[in-house]
Amino acid sequence: MSDNSLPFEGDRIAKLLSRAGIASRREVERMIAEGRVALDGKVLDTPAFKLGSLRGVTVDGRPVETAQATRLFAFHKPAGLITAERDPQGRATIYTALRNALPRGAGRVMPIGRLDFNTEGLLLLTNDGELKRAMELPSSGVPRTYRARAFGDVTQSQLDDLIEGIEIDGIRYGRIEADLERGAGKNRWIEMTLTEGKNREVRRVLEHLGLKVNRLLRTAYGPFELADLPRGQASEIRQVDVERYRKQLLKSAR
Repeated sequence: MSDNSLPFEGDRIAKLLSRAGIASRREVERMIAEGRVALDGKVLDTPAFKLGSLRGVTVDGRPVETAQATRLFAFHKPAGLITAERDPQGRATIYTALRNALPRGAGRVMPIGRLDFNTEGLLLLTNDGELKRAMELPSSGVPRTYRARAFGDVTQSQLDDLIEGIEIDGIRYGRIEADLERGAGKNRWIEMTLTEGKNREVRRVLEHLGLKVNRLLRTAYGPFELADLPRGQASEIRQVDVERYRKQLLKSAR
């Protein structure tokens, strides 16, 4: 369908499909460009097409179910899993573990952000592509908190300097709050809170300070915490808490 037939009411098809848990809005736009999305059998060629509902919409020839209420799950990702649906190298992915961890009827969920292969801890999963994108955007300023066990010498003064951000190999990392936990010896735990979530940010910053990270654990993402959730297990966050946070985040992101 061409732009000449675009309706003026409703929500953009990319937004609706994202809310329905098909993929993030950007990924949906790519799917439309590839000719994989149709309405009543006619292939759509623009993500700007507006609809009041998903009735008659298909993706890869399969009807799209009506968007469900936003759901959010906390998963304690173990080290040794890829945050992806599949891995070209054949390594186990989070979805391997999620088959048994998620409650029956959880439906299709997408990870909010990623955790590296060797990083463990809190990984949030949702069926809402709009929420996923809002929580991942650096401009949203959603804090992520990590605990890193690192080998080497560092002072609290050095960590305090990270509050101004730091540039490493031409990449600028923004404000980081870092606290050296009490202890003795060369292996020390450091808690770090950041809002950008650049690739391997924690490891690169600590390595720049001369430390070797031998364990990395994410303990919180936004207001949601890992707490005592067992490794490899998942739990659903209360609907009322999810909806309150979602409305607040999307309002501030506009």
